[in-house]
Amino acid sequence: MELDALTLSRFQFALTVAFHYLFPPLTIGLGVIMVYTEGKFLRTKDPQYEALTRFLTRIFAVTFAMGVASGIVMEFQFGTNWSTYSRYVGDVFGSALAAEGIFAFFLESGFLAVLVFGWDRVSPKMHFFSTCMVSLGSMFSAIWIVVANSWQQTPAGHKIVEFGTGQRAEITSFWELVFNPSSMHRLGHVLLGAFILGSFFVMSISAYYILKKRFEEPAKRMFSAALGLGTVAAILAAFSGHFQAATVAETQPSKLAAFEGLFHTPKEGEGAPLYIIGFPDQENRTVNAGIAVPGLLSWLVYGDMGRPVAGLDQFPPDEWPPVALTFYSYHIMVLLGVFFIVITLLAQFLRWRGTLFQTRWLMWVFVFAIVGPYIANQLGWMAAEVGRQPWVVYGLLKTADAFSPTVPAAQIATSIALFIVIYSLLFFLWLYVLNNKIQQGPVELEAAGAKREVGFFEAAAEAAGKEHLTGSEVTEDVAEREEE
Repeated sequence: MELDALTLSRFQFALTVAFHYLFPPLTIGLGVIMVYTEGKFLRTKDPQYEALTRFLTRIFAVTFAMGVASGIVMEFQFGTNWSTYSRYVGDVFGSALAAEGIFAFFLESGFLAVLVFGWDRVSPKMHFFSTCMVSLGSMFSAIWIVVANSWQQTPAGHKIVEFGTGQRAEITSFWELVFNPSSMHRLGHVLLGAFILGSFFVMSISAYYILKKRFEEPAKRMFSAALGLGTVAAILAAFSGHFQAATVAETQPSKLAAFEGLFHTPKEGEGAPLYIIGFPDQENRTVNAGIAVPGLLSWLVYGDMGRPVAGLDQFPPDEWPPVALTFYSYHIMVLLGVFFIVITLLAQFLRWRGTLFQTRWLMWVFVFAIVGPYIANQLGWMAAEVGRQPWVVYGLLKTADAFSPTVPAAQIATSIALFIVIYSLLFFLWLYVLNNKIQQGPVELEAAGAKREVGFFEAAAEAAGKEHLTGSEVTEDVAEREEE
């Protein structure tokens, strides 16, 4: 493979996106669990739930900071390495990014300060409201990013106009852009993937505490809460994935053919097979050592085992995505999805029998199972993005025509080396801080009796040097100061 400017630009963007995507799904999943544990605290006044929420908040804050820092880099790349792409989609992509900043990032980051520093400074209800807003903001952020990306997969609500010496896309209908044919199915799948990641992350920490006999009681509650979310999300992800694949069959048939290694369109009445495993050979147009269920792909897409599905032979070879990479990433993601369903249902069964937390081998499985959702989330995006190739905007703009031709390959290679060094340092710093907080655990439980609750006005008074003032007393205090 020739390491020219285009190849290096693609690798650089893939590297930065893959690193960034380690963090947003975790904050989305953690946010939902934090809302649950804090809601339980408000309802039951059980200090264990408050301690768990504080503990998860610390992990959330560290991960959120990493997500922001790693995400800024990508936006600069649009202008440096992908200037032609930026001119082409700037009107469309810019509106989605602006919406994310206005409706999501401000909401999330604005209430994050109250979430992290507001304990004992605002009322419990106000703090719970802040937790809900932060969780909602993290999901809103995902919504706009997925909408922008989905427009690239299935463009809608736009027109192509001449712009200087080239062309650009302009919005004709914002809501057609938002509700383009693939956005809602893709959004559901992305959010469910984030919920699975967040729940497995919490279950991994909880199982570790249970095995080490530390914070056992709160760890069991934390595990149970995450298990409920993880089970529901894993099952719904299977249905979501099915509907998304059916949409891909209609809107991006060459991508579906690459997903399934379908090189040849079957004859009428034969139906398309669904490969469980196999090794696609793009040169010889076959799947080696493949195990397939005849007609199952046709049934999943059309509900008819005899109806043919378009194969790659329906498209020019220069418009095929890289079949092997698309096939492997898609199939490993699906197999991991099956694993999530099986292991969560097994845990639910043992929990129902009352033996879950005594089954040490399963607890060890959950400690290390956190790797699975991370791989599945990364491979899901890889399958979607590689399967879209050679198009950066499907059917409109090819990736080879979207990069910045004036940036030398040597400069891109140097920046990649710097990214690898900096990202490695950041990643190990994140792991170090994360491990430190996990080792500390929900320490508030030890000092639960020494803690007191104060309201909003009391917090404001404390900040001004006065303690334990009511709202009317604060008003009187201000009046006294004005008289002085």
